[in-house]
Amino acid sequence: MSILGWFSKKRRRDEIRARSFSDEFLAIVAKNVRWHRRLDAESKKELIKKIQVFLAEKAFEGCGGLELNDEIRVTIAAQACLLLLGTRSDYYPKLQTILVYPSAYLARTVEPLRGGGVIEKDEERIGESWVSGVVVLAWDEIEEEFTDPFARHNVVLHEFAHQLDYEDGAADGAPLLSGRGAYPRWAKVMRKEFESLRRRRDLGRPGVIDDYGAKNPAEFFAVATETFFERPRSLRLKHQALYEELKRYYHLDPVVLLEGDAPLEENSESNDSNGF
Repeated sequence: MSILGWFSKKRRRDEIRARSFSDEFLAIVAKNVRWHRRLDAESKKELIKKIQVFLAEKAFEGCGGLELNDEIRVTIAAQACLLLLGTRSDYYPKLQTILVYPSAYLARTVEPLRGGGVIEKDEERIGESWVSGVVVLAWDEIEEEFTDPFARHNVVLHEFAHQLDYEDGAADGAPLLSGRGAYPRWAKVMRKEFESLRRRRDLGRPGVIDDYGAKNPAEFFAVATETFFERPRSLRLKHQALYEELKRYYHLDPVVLLEGDAPLEENSESNDSNGF
């Protein structure tokens, strides 16, 4: 991008960020984004400004008969922007469109065979993220996650973590970090935790991090991000190095933000004692 283009984009975004945020939109964020009320005043203000830019720059499309409304758009934007509070991401620059289905949808998959040829089949999904600039989400899954205090998963955080990962052009579980010196530490921690998860999965042992993260490094980063926000106490207890790396990247400490609350997430995690 040229210097002129950069200044033009910055000026446009500054104008968007300066606009007032409606009380209706603020009520949606407060109700549907559980972390909003735990942020300090400055972070809350910054989150709102990022939401405004996100809503102005990204297109939303309802699919499968879903009629989009402000609650859907603002809820998704707010959760996506939570990940941007401390990252280097430029508002998910590769992302153009968010497709929202009312519930789980069928996606055509193609699986290559060893001897040649492929198998095509329909696979039920609740979300996916494309390098080409599209995120697909199931709204009823999002609703369930923000209304359930024991939720362990968050499809919005998962799919937008993938978008962060894609920004350097590779789906490898390594988003843009603060500087070149941060990558060796990141790689060391992530590689160790990923291999540990794969061993645990193969042994059939339960743990804090969902087995889906053992699929590949990109999925590990997305699942780890979900766990960081949805089960932070357990993640810090069992995987402190991973927790610290994500805390450094997202510039948030969910455990500190939860101080004073009853440890709800641990109430249903008694079997985690056997995890790595």
